[in-house]
Amino acid sequence: MTPVTHPLHFTLNGERVCTAIAPHETLLETLRNRFELFGARESCGQGLCGSCTVMVDGQPVSGCLSLSLSAEGCEVTTIEHEVHPDGKLDAVQQAFIECGAFQCGFCTPGFILMSRDLLSRNPNPSDEEIREHLSGNLCRCGAYPEIVRAVQQAAVMLRQG
Repeated sequence: MTPVTHPLHFTLNGERVCTAIAPHETLLETLRNRFELFGARESCGQGLCGSCTVMVDGQPVSGCLSLSLSAEGCEVTTIEHEVHPDGKLDAVQQAFIECGAFQCGFCTPGFILMSRDLLSRNPNPSDEEIREHLSGNLCRCGAYPEIVRAVQQAAVMLRQG
């Protein structure tokens, strides 16, 4: 029996793409298996840890819970889109490195996307606002103080231009 597939058209990291997917396929599976984008990762599989975070039409979503069909016609952005050809890091990436805001790095892409999302909405967040916005992201290594410090540092860097 031939598996049932559906066409999916969306913009991925600024480029229009089309693929055929199974109706039950998650956005995370599509990104990893069909486009070889491995920055978003599955950890809990329940949308509780933030490791699978991707942006859909500018909003953070849990890729492990979102069906790929829900991305039809949408703009999907992954951590890979943020890689500059010249290797230059953006303020959030630079701050994460300078503050040591990661250990194993498994959760880092989700934290970076969520930190960018916060700073795009609130250029001067308090520590409490940072913690609240990142509360859906878990770090098994416990780098939370460094992550908060990195977001504060990135906020300063972005305000200074």
